[in-house]
Amino acid sequence: MTISVAHANKRYGDFAALDDVSLDIPKGSLTALLGPSGSGKSTLLRAIAGLDELDSGTVTINGQDVTRLSPQRRDIGFVFQHYAAFKHMTVRENVAFGLKIRKRPKAEVARKVDELLEVVGLAGFQTRYPAQLSGGQRQRMALARALAVDPEVLLLDEPFGALDAKVREDLRRWLRRLHDEVHVTTVLVTHDQQEALDVADRIAVLNKGQIEQVGSPDDLYDRPANEFVMSFLGSVARLNGNLVRPHDIRLGRTPDLALAGADSESVENGVFKATVVRVVHLGFEVRVELTNAATGDDFHAQITRGDAAALALSEGDDVFVRATRIPAVAGS
Repeated sequence: MTISVAHANKRYGDFAALDDVSLDIPKGSLTALLGPSGSGKSTLLRAIAGLDELDSGTVTINGQDVTRLSPQRRDIGFVFQHYAAFKHMTVRENVAFGLKIRKRPKAEVARKVDELLEVVGLAGFQTRYPAQLSGGQRQRMALARALAVDPEVLLLDEPFGALDAKVREDLRRWLRRLHDEVHVTTVLVTHDQQEALDVADRIAVLNKGQIEQVGSPDDLYDRPANEFVMSFLGSVARLNGNLVRPHDIRLGRTPDLALAGADSESVENGVFKATVVRVVHLGFEVRVELTNAATGDDFHAQITRGDAAALALSEGDDVFVRATRIPAVAGS
């Protein structure tokens, strides 16, 4: 199912939650709505769901204007951060709930529930109660319950936000695999840049009730439309007025690492001196916190463990720095 939002506006008093927002979501895609708190991403999701009524604008699903339809008539599945499972029901009963209230035949309900529990990796948990599941298992049960009624659209509002980092990482990989199996048009709200980059086909970056840019993860990361998109979608450092990615910063003990043989040539080729403030080992990579010797500005670089070992950096060391890549948007 395709989703189209056109000229959506929503205000709460003087606050514009959505300001003339238009967005097309292709059939079968997994689109992430990404932005900081208050950017409008959850309001946009709730407008698609019919939970929030727009002041103006339209929501169309598969060519049908659903702007004034109730959530129940939009054929949408929901999963929220704090999913309200029925505590007195087993996993099987929770997943079957939507099918039963639609009065589906018992044999169909049993078959569908068994299939979904297999898909979400809960085949051996049918008789357990929500309190007997981990947080990640409860969210997988929530997804199975949402998918049970064969929704045309699946809406996920920060579904993994309450989970710890390792479980969140495992679940978002699982969600991507699940989406590739079921191909339901999915919209995911998140403030987690890594989550959006990891699972989404397309990302819409929102800020102050407006969409800054829509595109594939590679498009937004490598060709950001403006400094906000670049700074929000991944780490950035500012070097001599330009925004660069920390992994695009090269360090060396001498200026010739950056293709210059003399200090004057080094400056012309973008090489400058910096002082190491701190070296932080982060598993497979190392973050080097530095201060620009000429301007006093602080920034950081990300290098490999191998490069860090070869450089043998310590606090107070002087190094030479060069950006290997500066996106066109930086400094605009």
